[in-house]
Amino acid sequence: MIFDSRPCELGEGPLWHPLRDQLFWFDILGRRLLTRDADGPRDWVFPDMVSAAGWLDRDSLLIASERALFRFDLVSGESQPVADLDAGNAKTRSNDGRADPQGGFWIGTMGKRAEAGAGAIWRWFRGELRCLFPRITIPNAICFAPDGRSARFADTVTGQVMRVALDAEGWPSGRPEVFLDLTAEGLNPDGAVIDAAGVMWLAEWGAARVSAYAPDGSRLRSIVFDAPHTSCPAFGGDTLYCTTALQDMDAPARATYPAAGQTFMAKGIARGQTEHRVILPPAR
Repeated sequence: MIFDSRPCELGEGPLWHPLRDQLFWFDILGRRLLTRDADGPRDWVFPDMVSAAGWLDRDSLLIASERALFRFDLVSGESQPVADLDAGNAKTRSNDGRADPQGGFWIGTMGKRAEAGAGAIWRWFRGELRCLFPRITIPNAICFAPDGRSARFADTVTGQVMRVALDAEGWPSGRPEVFLDLTAEGLNPDGAVIDAAGVMWLAEWGAARVSAYAPDGSRLRSIVFDAPHTSCPAFGGDTLYCTTALQDMDAPARATYPAAGQTFMAKGIARGQTEHRVILPPAR
């Protein structure tokens, strides 16, 4: 089922805001933040590419752009800088990101042309931005177990999803290990979210689906959408939302999949975790 018919060249970063009961998502290449409310579709256009967000309070988001993390007021439309993000590197932009259970925000960066190893995965936590995993090509699948003790992430080009243990403050403790290896099937792990039962829902770019994987890595089921490039899922209650993309589709493919790039929904799928709040440090 289509949730929103506006096509995105590169849909990404869906976020269900728990205080607003409202979905927000991005078109990275269109430099847009999109949503729907009681009055219908809305969007905001930014000077740089934007890709992911966490919620700070009812009316503001922490948004990741090409060069920065910034606070965005949904009512006034005003932005306030929070932190530079690989700001000295004009070749990179932000990609997949998500808030963690401890109140931090993980965000991946990548080359604008997906240059090999040009990106990284970062964590912003209470005023500190730290590079966690360097030499990433296409960062994706950032998500967190309900108990907050582990995170998962992927470098899409490897075909693998990694798992890393977290300490009490949410920092990685130990080396990442392979949680899921999709190389034999030729699948491309993209965005992911973990539901309240600990099941990971993974968008598989090019496969027109989001697949559910149990905590032991076994595939449970797949939800198929009428768009080949599924990019990232999110839960709002028991509804699964999924962004998709037109990127890398030629004219015949776009004609075959007229709903490609639109944002989809599937009701009654599983109970999602409530999206975690990003905690800002106290004002000085």
